[in-house]
Amino acid sequence: MSGRPRLLLDKCYALLIDSARKAHMLTSPDTYISSHLGSGESLLWSGQPRTGIVFRPQDVYIIPISLLWCGFAIFWESAVIKQGAPFFLMLWGIPFVLMGLFFVFGRFFADAYTRRKTFYGITSERIIISRGLFSQQLKSLSLRTLTDVSLTEKSDGSGTITFGSCNMMNTLFPAGAWPGAGRHAPPSFDLIEDAKSVYDTIRSAQKEELKNA
Repeated sequence: MSGRPRLLLDKCYALLIDSARKAHMLTSPDTYISSHLGSGESLLWSGQPRTGIVFRPQDVYIIPISLLWCGFAIFWESAVIKQGAPFFLMLWGIPFVLMGLFFVFGRFFADAYTRRKTFYGITSERIIISRGLFSQQLKSLSLRTLTDVSLTEKSDGSGTITFGSCNMMNTLFPAGAWPGAGRHAPPSFDLIEDAKSVYDTIRSAQKEELKNA
């Protein structure tokens, strides 16, 4: 997706973020993560995912599927209306049209807005992940018990750090690629800058924590 549709998505997202900023819904990662630190706990790194509309590799097949869904739903609904079908059948198709529009357009805004309210932190004791579309959900992972840490890095240095193993469903539909996909995905620092540097910080913090255990 490029050109005029992409420009329209970016403009709508900019309006959404401007509205959130005016409502004082946004804060810096350092400020947010620091407010959740315990006694004697120090902050080593904090950050956020990339902001704005993001197209993921999985969109290569998700976008065509969503277009087919939405196109069929709109075609079915318009045919029902033109044929003068019972009012119940007209109402029956509306939810499917709305779902199709959300899958084609709305999920990009939901993902972008969730990422804008997502905060990551590495402390001397744990990994902190706070995210949520309507309310913040805080998750902590102890450095002492953290074993499976994987890094996926792009050529520009950005990437994703995953805590835990991924199954096939998580690979096909990662967090952010589809509504609700993040519920069953392992915790991660998604789409962060300087991913390798952050990965090294995690490993160093783990060694230090185990040394002091």
